[in-house]
Amino acid sequence: MAIKTFGTMAVDWERRIDFDRLRRERLDRIKTLLAKSELGSVLCFDMNNVRYITATHIGTWAQDKISRFTLLAQNDEPILWDFGSAARHHQQNCDWLGERSRAGIPLMRGAMSPEMGRSEEVARKIKVELEKRGLHKEPVGVDVVEPPILFALQKEGLNIVDGQQLMSNAREIKTVDEISLLTQAAGMVDAAYYDLYRAMKPGMKENEAVALVAQRLYEMGSEYVEGVNAISGERCSPHPHVFSDRAYRPGDPVYYDILHSYMGYRTCYYRTFAIGSAPRALVDAYKRCRDYLDASIELIRPGRTTAEVAAVWPKATEFGFPDEETAFALQMGHGIGLAIWEKPMISRLVSLDHPHEIKPGMVFALETFWPSTDGWSAARIEEEIVVTQTGHEVITRFPAEELLVAGAPFVTVSGQLPTVREVEAPPNPEVVKMIAAAAKAEVPKGEKVGAGR
Repeated sequence: MAIKTFGTMAVDWERRIDFDRLRRERLDRIKTLLAKSELGSVLCFDMNNVRYITATHIGTWAQDKISRFTLLAQNDEPILWDFGSAARHHQQNCDWLGERSRAGIPLMRGAMSPEMGRSEEVARKIKVELEKRGLHKEPVGVDVVEPPILFALQKEGLNIVDGQQLMSNAREIKTVDEISLLTQAAGMVDAAYYDLYRAMKPGMKENEAVALVAQRLYEMGSEYVEGVNAISGERCSPHPHVFSDRAYRPGDPVYYDILHSYMGYRTCYYRTFAIGSAPRALVDAYKRCRDYLDASIELIRPGRTTAEVAAVWPKATEFGFPDEETAFALQMGHGIGLAIWEKPMISRLVSLDHPHEIKPGMVFALETFWPSTDGWSAARIEEEIVVTQTGHEVITRFPAEELLVAGAPFVTVSGQLPTVREVEAPPNPEVVKMIAAAAKAEVPKGEKVGAGR
C-alpha cells in the first residue's frame, strides 16, 4: 500500500505526520492562490477555513457559530480574531501566530443585538488592517458571513466579493499530511464498524448503534463525531438521512454513514448489513449498488473527469425519482477534507454539463444507493479514494465486497439456517399437500378443487 497508517502519537523513532509541514503547506497553498487572484485579501468566518489558514481550533461547539474570523492579505501573514481567552492561549502556544492572535467578538449568530455595535467593530478592525497594507480599495473575498457584518463591511467602503471559491480551490488538492490524517480517520471507522458488526442483533436499536460508534471513536481519539446515520428496516427506502429509536428485527437491512473528525479531517463512510439473514431482493440490490460503486471507483484516476464518473451511475428515473435534483446525494461523489463536502462534487445533476478534471492529491468519497424490488429495503455503500500519480487507492477497508450478515447463525435441528432467506419462507411439499387435501375434503360435491366461487 502506498499510503501508510501511523499511530496517533508523535515519536522520535519514526517519521510520521509532520504538523509543522501541514501548517506551512496549507498556508502556502492559499497564499499562492490568493496572489494569483484579483483579490487583495480573504476574510474567513467558516471554522474549517479558519483552521486551514491559522491551524487553530477551539472545540467543535464553535463549528456552526461563525464567531471566529481570520484575515489573510496579499503578501502577508494571517491575523486571527478569537474569543479573548482562546486568543491569549494561541499567543502562548501557537508560535506561528504570536501577536497576530487577537480578541474579537462578532454577533454570536444574532445573540448580540444591533445596538451593541459588534458588526461595526468587526468591520472597523478589518478596514484598519487593510489600510495599513494599502489594500482597502482592493476586493475582499468573504466565505460565509452574517448579513449585519456584511452590511457593516460595505458601509466602511470595502468591496466585498465571493471568497468561498478561492478557499474551496485551495483545499481541493490535499498535502501528504492531510492524506495521512484522512487515512487515519478512515482507519478509526474501520474499527468502529468491526465493533458494530459484532454487536448487531435483533432488538438492538438504531440509537444504541449510534452510541456504540460514538464511544469507540472518541476512545480512539476522535475530536468530533459529527453524525452516525443509522437506518434500518422499512426506513431504508426512501433514505431519511437520520437515525431513530427503531429496533432491528431478523431479516432487516440496516445501513450506516459514519462521519467524524480526526485532527480536523473527516470521514463519510457508508456500509450496509443484514440482521440474521437477507432476502434475495436485498442481496440483488446490494450487488447492483456495489457494481455502480466499483465502476465509478475504477474511473478515479488522473486525467479523467467528474462527468465520466457520473455517467456510469443510473439516471434518477431508473430508481424511482422524477429528476436528478430529487435524487441528489443518492448517487454522488465529493471531495473530503476539513469538511464533509469539498470540491469537486460528482453528480448527474451538475457534472455532465460541468466536468471537472481529476488530479493527483484529490480525495473523494463515492457513495451509491439502490432500492430493492420489495419496495422497502435498500443498499447504501461508500468508499473513500485517494487519487495517486498513476491511479487511486481506497482507504476505507471494512469489507463491503458482498453483503455482510450480522447476528448469525441461527441453528435448527436440521443445521444452520441459510443467511440468504426470505422472512416468510415458501411452504414445503408436505404443507402444500396438506392444503390440497383440506381443500378437497371441504369442496361441495360437483365443484372442482381450486375453482373460484
